[in-house]
Amino acid sequence: MPDQSGRLALITGANSGLGLESARALLARGATVVLGCRSLERAEAARQELLAGAGTAGELELLELDLADLDSVVRASTTVAERHGRLDLLLNNAGVMAPPRQLTRQGFELQFGVNHLGHYALTRLLLPLLEASAGARVVQVTSGAQYFGRLDFDDLQGERRYDRWAAYGQSKLANVVLAHELQRRSPGLLSAAAHPGLARTNLQPASIAASGARFEGTIYRLLDPLFQSAAQGALPQLFAATAAEAEPAGHYGPNQFGGMRGWPAAVRPAPAALDPAQGERLWQVSEELCRRACPAFAPVA
Repeated sequence: MPDQSGRLALITGANSGLGLESARALLARGATVVLGCRSLERAEAARQELLAGAGTAGELELLELDLADLDSVVRASTTVAERHGRLDLLLNNAGVMAPPRQLTRQGFELQFGVNHLGHYALTRLLLPLLEASAGARVVQVTSGAQYFGRLDFDDLQGERRYDRWAAYGQSKLANVVLAHELQRRSPGLLSAAAHPGLARTNLQPASIAASGARFEGTIYRLLDPLFQSAAQGALPQLFAATAAEAEPAGHYGPNQFGGMRGWPAAVRPAPAALDPAQGERLWQVSEELCRRACPAFAPVA
């Protein structure tokens, strides 16, 4: 990883899993890392763990950020702007996976609301800071679920019918669609997407606990030999965030076993993510939903 001294990075969901490992790597290379977390208590525990580790060269800050609450997203973006007035890297890493149907504070289906809409709002509000920073990058963390995802614009919130895995696939496809649309709209920065393959994080046990799906637990145990560590799973998003070889609108993931594990490489995104009309529509719909649900959401045009 190139030296990151002098760069300011914001990572969502930074208190565990891929976000924590990304923070650890960026910190070791000299970046100032802002840990964007729903719980400041868990964020502080992560901060203490990172500071106790070896090779800490950068600085750490905490930021209260609940992606399931657009008011919290507005407050967090305002805090970054007032505290720093700049941003070099936004790593949209946080996510939820396949819970029973739940709603965000503004009434959106939780997976669409957290995995996509909260990150859309955060990116949109921070865009002036990013566009003013030379070499700025935005990375959307997606998953292999994008390949079976479909954007159902007639039922984005799963109100007519809800399948938790279909909703997850939709939200992960939306991540890649957003990465491409952001690159089209903001050619001066690098917008990319990355997925971790099969990585051991808290997503799998949290999904099983929320849904009570014991059969899925059995599948995870059978697949256990293919799972790689969270640190290894974080490499594709770190590559997208820092590597000189990373390209605008790039898509990165593990290079072995059909993208389930391995070292970061350029990989094929879901074909649906490459449709510019779909990107334009998702951006417009997301903008309208945020403005309608959160009066404080007022990005610079």
